[in-house]
Amino acid sequence: MHKNQEKSIYNLQSYQFNLPPELIAQYPVEPRHQSRLLVLERQTGLIKNHIFADIIDYLESGDTLVLNDTRVIPARLYGYKDSGAKVEILLLNQRGRQWEALVRPAKRLKPGSIVRFDDQNGVEVEIMAELNLAGGRLIEFKNCVDQMSFIDQMGQMPLPPYINRPAENSDKQNYQTIYAREKGSAAAPTAGLHFSQELLQHIQDKGVNLATILLHVGLGTFRPVSSNDIREHQMH
Repeated sequence: MHKNQEKSIYNLQSYQFNLPPELIAQYPVEPRHQSRLLVLERQTGLIKNHIFADIIDYLESGDTLVLNDTRVIPARLYGYKDSGAKVEILLLNQRGRQWEALVRPAKRLKPGSIVRFDDQNGVEVEIMAELNLAGGRLIEFKNCVDQMSFIDQMGQMPLPPYINRPAENSDKQNYQTIYAREKGSAAAPTAGLHFSQELLQHIQDKGVNLATILLHVGLGTFRPVSSNDIREHQMH
């Protein structure tokens, strides 16, 4: 590889491109495996358009397909301060009774601030500390016996910012891989959203092995890339 080419590959500016908003799907394709798949042939540099079900043509008997079986929680909570001001909390990583979170409006949510909710048990969130991330806070639930039950009841699915619509009940199923198992993610491992049960069965029938790992998607996926050399960006 030419030195200038290598430099360009690692330059953040090389990844700037125009994406018209009208081309961003606001709802998933049904069935999942009918979504689009872009294929780059490394040997020829040829780019091809496929549907995701065609991924089976690029897998061979004896290959191992590794799936992240983390489960997205309805991590977006809406509450209010005593003043009545509305507050949005996006839960990221759990630390016992505490969570790393993104909050809005961050400037008005300093350590010691209390956020209340419209539940019957008087659950509150206290802002404990600021984190080294824009809008990042360490928070702690108060008067909450079962955090996950409260989150399931009061939370909304944390749709990505390019989905310009309110969260719906159907998102609790659609914004989840079909093999999701253990709760803990604030965002879906999106590459896996396109696998249907039918496609996974065809892949196994071809002799491909399936394996699972557990990696909760949290703070790292929301951290912006600030270095011009992408090799210097620490994701997790």
